[in-house]
Amino acid sequence: MKIIKFLIEKEFKQMFRNPLIPRMIVMYPIMVLLVFPWAVSFEVKNIKIDVVDHGKSVYSKRLIDKMAASKYFILHDTPPDYKSAMFNMENGDTDMIVEIPATFDKDIVKDKNSKVRVAVNSVNGTQGLLGSNYIMQIVNDFSSELRAELINTLPPQQRASLMSIPQVDIIPKYKYNPGLDYKNFMIPGFMVLLLTLICGILPALNIVMEKESGTINQINVTPVNRIAFILAKLIPFWIVGLVVMIISVFTAYLLYGLWPTGSILAVLISAVVFILSISGFGLIISNYSETLQQASFLVMFFILILILLGGMFTPVSGMPSWAQLIAAINPFSYLTETLRMIYLNGSTLADVSGKLLAMALIALFLNGWAVLSYKKRG
Repeated sequence: MKIIKFLIEKEFKQMFRNPLIPRMIVMYPIMVLLVFPWAVSFEVKNIKIDVVDHGKSVYSKRLIDKMAASKYFILHDTPPDYKSAMFNMENGDTDMIVEIPATFDKDIVKDKNSKVRVAVNSVNGTQGLLGSNYIMQIVNDFSSELRAELINTLPPQQRASLMSIPQVDIIPKYKYNPGLDYKNFMIPGFMVLLLTLICGILPALNIVMEKESGTINQINVTPVNRIAFILAKLIPFWIVGLVVMIISVFTAYLLYGLWPTGSILAVLISAVVFILSISGFGLIISNYSETLQQASFLVMFFILILILLGGMFTPVSGMPSWAQLIAAINPFSYLTETLRMIYLNGSTLADVSGKLLAMALIALFLNGWAVLSYKKRG
């Protein structure tokens, strides 16, 4: 134990010899949580729309104003015909076209219905799907408004008969994230990303740098065993990772008012289990790398797989079967889902115990591999 203590002290001295590292430990999580949740978002806004209004009537003008007032759309132009609007879309100047027929008002008053044509640029599939849904919602709301107005203009007898027709109103109630704020969904994922970068990449690069400089050979000729050496390398990064997690939790609260609905203790315990697994993964990379360049390529390759197939951006359930198999052995996916459950659902340690057990088994396997694959070289 005394040898491990001295080795850990050596690691901390080496880590903080560079004054940039202590600043990064504090500032890096703050900067990531300050910038990334605003930049990385699947929320679609500012969709440029052209409206071809053939009728130029009162109701069509009201519909155009309703679309222009939406926070999702920007009224780009009102071209005279559909061909001109399509030319704008082909040039990339507009994303959607709404064509209102010349008989719009007449059809509404006389036949109680009318058709509106919508063309969507679906090169960006997410924007096309969400944009068309937004338009449908606006048109449906407008239809409900007109229905109420037209009913009031009818004679009392007809009005009573129409009012007696059953009408179903759907009032959505959003659980766990009532404001549909995408940042609340992404911030737990960014916390996992921070731990992956700090506790997964830095230990790997640290050991390889010592290999290149030759300082690791001085330890290899000592009687320090493999387990003591690896523990001494990992414990400082475990502590730093826990500090970064604590900073991230309070930063998310101060910047966005986001606090775990569940237990803060559950968040920290989950983070500790993940740190154990991802640091072991970093050590495995360092054991099979002889140069910093080689380690950097391996880290970049595997970290991208961990993040992109970890459920941070795309739900694991929506991935193909082979990707779900990778996610099943990916600690990133387990902690991402765990933190979202604790933050948004109010889950307890008992609720996420299955995911913690899976991460613990992965940590045991990876750290065992790291110990067995490390070979002392004199």
